[in-house]
Amino acid sequence: MAVVQARRRVAADSNGSGGGTGLSPGEQPPLARMDNLSVRWGSRTVLDRVNLSLAASERLVVVGPSGAGKSTVLRLLAGLLLPSSGRLELHGVPQTYLRLDQRHPPDVRLVFQNPALLGSLTVGENVGFLLYRFSRLSEREIREQVRSALEAVGLSGIEEQMPGELSGGMQKRVSFARALIQDPTRKQDQMPLLLFDEPTAGLDPVACTRIEDLIVSTTAMAQASSVVVSHVHSTIERSGTRVVLLYEGHFRWCGSVEEYRTTTDPYVVQFRSGSLRGPMQPAEL
Repeated sequence: MAVVQARRRVAADSNGSGGGTGLSPGEQPPLARMDNLSVRWGSRTVLDRVNLSLAASERLVVVGPSGAGKSTVLRLLAGLLLPSSGRLELHGVPQTYLRLDQRHPPDVRLVFQNPALLGSLTVGENVGFLLYRFSRLSEREIREQVRSALEAVGLSGIEEQMPGELSGGMQKRVSFARALIQDPTRKQDQMPLLLFDEPTAGLDPVACTRIEDLIVSTTAMAQASSVVVSHVHSTIERSGTRVVLLYEGHFRWCGSVEEYRTTTDPYVVQFRSGSLRGPMQPAEL
């Protein structure tokens, strides 16, 4: 019954009726919300009147075939892109300006597929970059926060090393530590939103498991909500609490991770199995 309700909710969302995004009495407002939102590039529609909400402390995984628009969802939430029409809200505030044009942008922390570390700075300087630049903390206080963040991702004692001295997996974990640092320019009572773009791409299964566990623990330690874009099945099942499948501009299915494992929805079945047979057509190679 829950699966049927989830499918009905997404069917309503994808045609723009807004079903499934209303709040029940006593329910907390969503941290993020898309309302009848579209993104168009010329004649191409990437997102077509979609509706989606992200609850406080939720871990949402966005899946779908290559080119479906998953990265567009992240760019919208990160404030790097504005919708062509419709409404995007973060913490109940409509997002009508790009992040760089906002005086006090919301607390959104993006963990890139590439760790994006500054090669000329030490690991400690990379992790504590925002604190060194914007805070009034002493050097000792910044170092303590950096030490705690690195310890949380299992990288104690590497503050003075350079990014080039680390393996790819270690660099990725440093980027997780950086996401744990509280931006001093943000409201202290605002729940952060963590965005993970293909965090386990190119990693071996053991390294994947470590990163998947870090997604869960980092979201909890930062007292945040998170959105993960991934094609990796173990990442989908280990790092999320809810899954949404995007195809041809619409959210075709939404449900819990357990429902994702067991549903007979044809979109999810095809995505799980990698079959060429089903409602989704592969992108031209």
